[in-house]
Amino acid sequence: MTAPRILLLPGWQNSGPGHWQTRWESVYGDHRVEQHEWMRPRRGDWSARLEEEVLASPGPVVLAAHSLGCILVAAWAAHSRNTHKVRGALLVGPGDLERDDLRQQIPGWAPIVRQPLPFPAVLIAANDDPYCEASRSRQLAGDWGARFVDAGARGHLNAESGLGDWPEGRQLLNEISKEKN
Repeated sequence: MTAPRILLLPGWQNSGPGHWQTRWESVYGDHRVEQHEWMRPRRGDWSARLEEEVLASPGPVVLAAHSLGCILVAAWAAHSRNTHKVRGALLVGPGDLERDDLRQQIPGWAPIVRQPLPFPAVLIAANDDPYCEASRSRQLAGDWGARFVDAGARGHLNAESGLGDWPEGRQLLNEISKEKN
C-alpha cells in the first residue's frame, strides 16, 4: 500500500513557526497547501488550491486541517470529484464561521457545509476553544460523520496551546493514514 502524502491545511492567517502544522512540515516533510491570500480567504480560491494539490499528488492523500482548514475540507469535499484520493482527514479545532463575530471577520464561508464527508475523519477540539464552543465542535463532527475526540482545556489547539510536535495529534493522523475507505 502506498504511503499517503500528508497535506497540511492551515487556517486563516496561516500557521506560524510554533504551530504543530509548521513543526510537522519540518519534522516529517508534510506538504503545506499554500494559499494565495491568507488574510482575506475566499472559499472558492482555497477550494481550487486544495483541488490542485490533491490532483498533483501521485497517490493517496491525508488531510491535516486546522481551524478554517476544517471548514475548507467540508466545502471542498462537497464539490470535488477527486475525494476518492483522500484516505482520511484530521480536523483540528474548527472555527465556527456561522458565529456573528467570525462571519464578519472572515466573510463568505457561512453557512458551513454540513454533509457527511466521503472519507474517514477524526475531529479533535478543546472544550475551551475561543473560536468554537465544544457543543458546536461535536455537532460538526456528527454532521461530517467524523469521530470526535475531546482534547480537554487546551484552547484553539494552535501554537499558543503549547503542543510542540503534538505527538497525540500525530498518532491520530497515523491511525487515519492506515484506514481504508
